[in-house]
Amino acid sequence: MRPPDGSEPIILPGFIAGRDGGQPLYQQIYTSFRNAILTGQWTAGQRAPSSRALARELQISRLPVLNAYAQLLAEGYLEARPGSGTYIARRLRARSRPRSPIRKEPAAPPLISRQVRRNLPSTRQEAAPWMRGWGAFGLHQPALELFPFSAWSKLLSRHVAATRIQDLRRIDPMGWLEFRAAIAEYLRSARGLECAPEQIMVVSGSQQALDIIARTLLNPGQAVWMEEPGYWLARHALRTAGARLVPVAVDEEGMEVGRGMRGAPHARLVYATPAHHFPLGATLSAARRIQLLEWARKSQAWIVEDDYDGEYRYASPPVATLYGMDRQERVIYVGTFSKVMFPSLRLGYIVLPRALVPAMCSVRYGMDIFPPFLSQQVMTGFLREGHFARHIRRTRLAYRERRQALIEALRPLSQSGLELRGAAAGLHVSLLLPPACDDIRLAQAAAEEKLWLWPLSGFYDSRQHQRPGLVLGYGSVTPEEMPAAAGQLQKIIQNH
Repeated sequence: MRPPDGSEPIILPGFIAGRDGGQPLYQQIYTSFRNAILTGQWTAGQRAPSSRALARELQISRLPVLNAYAQLLAEGYLEARPGSGTYIARRLRARSRPRSPIRKEPAAPPLISRQVRRNLPSTRQEAAPWMRGWGAFGLHQPALELFPFSAWSKLLSRHVAATRIQDLRRIDPMGWLEFRAAIAEYLRSARGLECAPEQIMVVSGSQQALDIIARTLLNPGQAVWMEEPGYWLARHALRTAGARLVPVAVDEEGMEVGRGMRGAPHARLVYATPAHHFPLGATLSAARRIQLLEWARKSQAWIVEDDYDGEYRYASPPVATLYGMDRQERVIYVGTFSKVMFPSLRLGYIVLPRALVPAMCSVRYGMDIFPPFLSQQVMTGFLREGHFARHIRRTRLAYRERRQALIEALRPLSQSGLELRGAAAGLHVSLLLPPACDDIRLAQAAAEEKLWLWPLSGFYDSRQHQRPGLVLGYGSVTPEEMPAAAGQLQKIIQNH
């Protein structure tokens, strides 16, 4: 197009600007200029058209051009020379690239730390078919239909409406003191665990708890006892921190402490689920608890006690904590509300030996400074007004019924020689299969039938120790639904 004054038209390589472009005109002009410079279509020192001339050429107002030029000047793409005009900035080196639109080039392989690279394969669990659905036999799935939504909603609304200025600026890496005091009261009454609020750190769940513990206590390459089989996300967190994991077998009495002492006598840390081993369900016997605590005292090692579902025991009262037996402050107790309440709550806590509080505080401050405040407020009210205790009592009765329905429904499989483990507590059982079975293929076939059961072999760190089996959650399956789901499972096992 030739301007009205008869001068030569302005040539703008690759320039696009229009009122139907989906972006403001100034943004289109800015983007076109920047792309032309980055691809070498315009070179350093080349003169840009005046704002008046460009506006006239594009038949638009001068204002979008001025705004685009101001942004390009601010970012250093253009420079103004008084009395001369506007130019492509001399600081930008001339490009020898072909004149073509910007294309994303394939990125070089990222430089990832050895610890993370070594642990990457375990994250494939996240894409496994048995993790994709909610329903029959899904792990970590509570009975959400029994959750007291009304009480929770009222507490949430009350605290939102009553938010004060000081609530918006609370910063404490340990968490809100009122919430920590409520947790201490709950642990004293429900788990027989004596601790002060000052020893409690609020976290987003057991995974963050393990991350903080590992960062604080472990040097790369230090040995950590890990139950075999064991919780795969705990293994992931510890290995990512650089730990050298030492698998310690589990039998009917829980972790075989003697094996751990022979395999890694100078280990720095032990990760254990003593109340209800995950996933086989064993309870660590009194003799082995004493043996473990004595070894930790002599070796100056730390024990992480993950009490992920200690509230749910059906044939007897809840088992006492390992923390409560410790007289040398070698046990770090980890608890979570997410398993009991709902998964997306992401709220847990660590009970720390007093000597570790300053160091853990410092590490937490370097991670995310402090936990969100509102959820702590609401959960404090939920605890102190008795809603949590009532919810535990109600769900314990419901889970006892569901557990019994599952045992009855699986009786034909038990009579055929398959062994059921871990039915005394928690929200899952393990069904042990003959050595020749492929539990991964079974779990994949079950997922196609909308049964979300996990292969037991995936919880082993060493292939030579793997035992095939299926881990079945029953928290989200009603007694009425259980016979049909178990019947489907029986057919799948028979077909494989």
